[in-house]
Amino acid sequence: MFFIFVSSINLNAQIDVKGKVKNQSNNRANNKVDKTIDQGLNKVEDGVKNLFKKKKKTESNDEQVEQNEEPKSEVQEQVKPISAGTPSLAAYSKFDFVPGEKVIFYEDFSQDAIGDFPALWNTNGSGEVVNTNLYPGNWLKYVMRESIWTDKLLTLPDNYTLEFDVIPIEGTEGGMGGWSFRLMKCINQKSWDGGAVPGNAGFQFGVEYFGRPNYRAYNNKLDGQFWDQKGYNEDDKIKQKKDQKYHMSIWVQKTRVRVYQNETKLFDVPRAFPDPEVKMDRLRFEANAAMISNIRIAVGAPDMRNKLMTEGKLVTYGIYFDVNKDVVKPESYGTLKDIATVLNEVPDVKVKIVGHTDADGADAANLDLSKRRAASVKAELAKSFGVNSDRLVTDGMGESQPVAPNDTPVNKALNRRVEFIKQ
Repeated sequence: MFFIFVSSINLNAQIDVKGKVKNQSNNRANNKVDKTIDQGLNKVEDGVKNLFKKKKKTESNDEQVEQNEEPKSEVQEQVKPISAGTPSLAAYSKFDFVPGEKVIFYEDFSQDAIGDFPALWNTNGSGEVVNTNLYPGNWLKYVMRESIWTDKLLTLPDNYTLEFDVIPIEGTEGGMGGWSFRLMKCINQKSWDGGAVPGNAGFQFGVEYFGRPNYRAYNNKLDGQFWDQKGYNEDDKIKQKKDQKYHMSIWVQKTRVRVYQNETKLFDVPRAFPDPEVKMDRLRFEANAAMISNIRIAVGAPDMRNKLMTEGKLVTYGIYFDVNKDVVKPESYGTLKDIATVLNEVPDVKVKIVGHTDADGADAANLDLSKRRAASVKAELAKSFGVNSDRLVTDGMGESQPVAPNDTPVNKALNRRVEFIKQ
């Protein structure tokens, strides 16, 4: 059983004990409360028993919806988002990130049982797979000062993109613990590399306990000398907050690394990997406290014009949707913008937009969802990018045309796609 503090409940509004209750609520993680106020807080917590829900597979393609679970004997606390709603596509107007064309690594922990440590990862600390009614899907949750890493080494080319969702949560000291992520060239293939600059080389991105993002790029064997580069982003508007979800995007082009948080570019480091011969081969998440999911690595910059105009078919994995819905997510902006540029340069060409799903769920539901998603893509291209909608027709194939077996998260991710077919 894991616990996350419900940070957004207004305890003062429900218990009329002024300063003391406020202090008590902040310190409960450290068990520094007196008996009287602790009883009052427990009564408030009884009102949020049902925040947790368990997953129930329904007639959807690759997503899951949730059903209320009967409350258990212990109060189950849950993260609560600071702000509701999804940013509009227009908010991403300066977002130039375009994910790679082919998915080579995908992890959403869907193959792991709730409460277990994920099978394809390793750790010198602890972690567990959890789910939540507020953010659908399975999440890897950790609260510790150690590391969790990919057990199998990655084979990465010169150019690739990496994305994941992260929710900073309460750490061991109370309040947001901060978190850290690292791409590295490991030394110990079957264990972990310790120290502040582990492995032969690496790129670390971190968020401090007060929300400030930072990075460190290093190489321990560059011409026999240590190479190190660090940076911070001091903009208060982009500081991360506890219990709020962020979409992180990393774009690697040989020595250059760009890091995005939601729609904002945080860092653009031209020589993050000064020795192009040193290829990163391990993904690692580190101290202090976070929930991680939807980790996606893809390779190959999509040549959209050539694919569509010459080959007659463009397959894209860079258009995203919320769980079980047909609403285009705003991080799709870079991909949609590039596609719209091609379409607007050749105004006489007509295109069919076709949605595809994986095989999870019922055939009929998958077919319906794929059709609705294709229609949403058409609507966004017309509304947000000025593409003449008369040139666009839509269809959906559901799960009927897989490009890979539906047996692993990576293969399922390959089957979830949108195709543009020249007419």
